[in-house]
Amino acid sequence: MDARDDLAAPGALERWRAESPPPRAVTCAYADPLDLVWLAAAARLGWRVARSADMYASWDGAGTLTLSAAEHMDPDDTLAQLIFHEACHALVEGPAGWGRPDWGLENADARHLVNELACHRAQAALAARHGLRDLLAVTTDWRPHYDALPADPLAPCAAAGALDEEARALARAALARAEEAPWREALGEALRLTAALRALVAPLAPPSSLWARGGALSRPGA
Repeated sequence: MDARDDLAAPGALERWRAESPPPRAVTCAYADPLDLVWLAAAARLGWRVARSADMYASWDGAGTLTLSAAEHMDPDDTLAQLIFHEACHALVEGPAGWGRPDWGLENADARHLVNELACHRAQAALAARHGLRDLLAVTTDWRPHYDALPADPLAPCAAAGALDEEARALARAALARAEEAPWREALGEALRLTAALRALVAPLAPPSSLWARGGALSRPGA
């Protein structure tokens, strides 16, 4: 009788299972490489990153950055984008905001709108240096303003209206801080590694993938 006939006999599968080694122990878990890059950047800044279904992004002023759980993010959002965006907020607000919840910003009204617009400019400028302006773009309903920024994110922009000059000044100050420790090392390495990952993945990605987006800003309809 062929061995395969034995396996076809009644009860053979149960006997095979009983005689087999015990189930393997799971000793590790997969982690997204881009997540690892930006979690490491956050750690170099002294930040702990937590995930929550109760908020999108919140800084507690004491070292913890809480970001949306993955299932509540838009399909084109990434943990990297959120960490990078909050880092740019920190750069715009400077030391005076680092110890305050949400960097000292209030989004219930327009009193800090210029700070948000400055953050977009700083984010676009830093990402563009590594060809990542689309991949690490601003998320949520702020995206149209980010997309409307000129090729030089520090150049005048009509989309900012009367806040344009102040937003540009705040962004320039943020970029100056980005050249200081620990920002230079943490963000510099994360941006370089993100660009390296993109270079590897983009040729394999379908057109609908965020990885396939060009480094320069792809304007709607372009």
